[in-house]
Amino acid sequence: MLSSPEDFAALQGQGSVRSNPLLVVRVRRNDLEETRFGLSTGRKLGGAVVRNRVRRRIREALRVMAPSFQPGWDVLIIARPPVIGAEYQTLAGTLENLLRRGGVLEGRTVT
Repeated sequence: MLSSPEDFAALQGQGSVRSNPLLVVRVRRNDLEETRFGLSTGRKLGGAVVRNRVRRRIREALRVMAPSFQPGWDVLIIARPPVIGAEYQTLAGTLENLLRRGGVLEGRTVT
């Protein structure tokens, strides 16, 4: 997981953006052998319970897709308010599409 402010700042400055109404995904190549993720769930989503639920759903979708990740990426996933009412399959499909468009995900599709 991304945690340092420097990593987030690098994504803001150098990352490319893919977005749709549910999520925004910022991606950037790194020199590591792993793909690292950061999640951003702002207060516009709601209270702590709602934001934590959104983070859990996104992490679960990432867990399912993990075997298809390409190494060497930093990814920041920013949740937008419509994600709260989205069904899990819609969320997972949207996330898969954005990661595939960003070059982070290749190979099999999520069912």
